[in-house]
Amino acid sequence: MTAGRLERDEMAAVRPVVRVGAPTERRNPHSLDLDLMSTRDVLTVINEADRRVPAAVAAVLDEIAETVDLAVAALRAGNRVHYFGAGTSGRLGVLDAAELAPTFNSPRHWFCAHLAGGPEAMWRAVEDAEDDERGGAAEAAECVRPGDLVVGLAASGRTPYVLGALAASRTQGAATVLLCANPEADAAGSVDVFIGVDTGPEVVTGSTRMKAGTAQKLVLNTFSTAVMVRLGRVYSNLMIDMVATNAKLRGRMISILMEATGCAEEVCRSALNEADGDLKTALVSLVSGAEVSAARAALARSADQVRGALALLSS
Repeated sequence: MTAGRLERDEMAAVRPVVRVGAPTERRNPHSLDLDLMSTRDVLTVINEADRRVPAAVAAVLDEIAETVDLAVAALRAGNRVHYFGAGTSGRLGVLDAAELAPTFNSPRHWFCAHLAGGPEAMWRAVEDAEDDERGGAAEAAECVRPGDLVVGLAASGRTPYVLGALAASRTQGAATVLLCANPEADAAGSVDVFIGVDTGPEVVTGSTRMKAGTAQKLVLNTFSTAVMVRLGRVYSNLMIDMVATNAKLRGRMISILMEATGCAEEVCRSALNEADGDLKTALVSLVSGAEVSAARAALARSADQVRGALALLSS
């Protein structure tokens, strides 16, 4: 045996091994012959399994609502929301946090995503990163502050990096939430809100990038969008705080003004120009009939809330 082979065998012998008993690790009886199926049948099995996800998310809407309320309270008090996750779960947290600023013009410090293994783990698996409980705890201790909200993302509900971060966050005085695809997770009782989405066994056993990942994406979309709605960054069902970073989005701003006010395109373009490209100011001006300067002042007095500004101008 070569020295290199011996060294690898010795390293393998001392590495910890964990057998996870979460539902996501069980075999799916509907996909036992997956490798023998036609392409169309493989797709059908996956699609039928995916249909279970929205219903599973619907069953935890009360818990998601609690999480939304905690996030809104934290952000209104000047605090932050943190996502801690590993692998697919962590990447979905990064994705959700990254999309909020361009969609809702939310301050970039509002949502902070932490991924086991760091930025490099977005593109490839970082060995043993998710098992680093101390690393998760140290990262949380460094950046989480009293009054923050910390959401742990872990398909199995037992990821050491995530649980370490949640434990340290509680010590720091933050509210904690665990989002997972394991309703039986032992950590359920150690967080303020437990969101255990019952997605069941994966089509490919243990591949939690599938149903478990889809469920987490749906929950995060639902959660963060509702937070932005509650914070007044949506008027009716229109994005009024978006950042126009390209031609399509600049055109969307005009369309939003036209939808919200019923005014002609040229009127909306003129109002937007007069408001220096600020969609909210242009909207309040057009709906209320007030001058742009008055609309801007009303928004300032109402914490940048469109409906609050309109109420001030109509009183």
